[in-house]
Amino acid sequence: MILDRMQVSLPLAAGALALSVLIAFPVAICAAARRGTRSDATVMAATQLGIALPNFWFAILLVLVFAVQWRLLPSGGFPGWGDPAAALRALILPMVALALPQAAILARVLRSALIEVMDQDFIRTARAKGLSAGRALRRHALRNALIPVLTIMGMQFSFLLAGAIIIENVFSLPGLGRMIFQAINQRDLITVQSAVLVLVAAVILVTFLVDLAYAATDPRLRRR
Repeated sequence: MILDRMQVSLPLAAGALALSVLIAFPVAICAAARRGTRSDATVMAATQLGIALPNFWFAILLVLVFAVQWRLLPSGGFPGWGDPAAALRALILPMVALALPQAAILARVLRSALIEVMDQDFIRTARAKGLSAGRALRRHALRNALIPVLTIMGMQFSFLLAGAIIIENVFSLPGLGRMIFQAINQRDLITVQSAVLVLVAAVILVTFLVDLAYAATDPRLRRR
């Protein structure tokens, strides 16, 4: 049962995290490069709004626009992976609903990290050698600002894998979160225990992978 449900929850969490990264990185880089300007203030206001609004509100809004009014995407259900195109279409709206609040959090963290790194001495040295602010940010500051971002991404993936219960119920997806919700309602303790053990193992694995990513990102953390 858990393996069947993971076929929905795992692609949903991975797709939502990838989408949040694709949204957050350009937004954060743009805001950090133009800090103190109107663009920066607009980005910060938008990210604050994204954090404040719950993901199920985004989900309902997406269903109203893309499924009810425009009829471009399905409003719910999952046809299975027998038809990959239909399965991906069924996961698009849930991915977007999960990704938007996470992208807002990730953008704020990355912007703060980039601004902190841009004030370091090695960035001033790079600027003194003739690099523009944009090149110094992309070539030197971005990699050095990834440590807190990787931490947030690991936490977000664990949350997306285990905490998509509401979204899976909104879109009627047969995922792991919905299975846990149904098992709790039915007082099915064995199913709840088994699913929680799997989620704990997933969180431990993700944390281990994030630690490996630290070493790959920052050479100072590698053992000689």
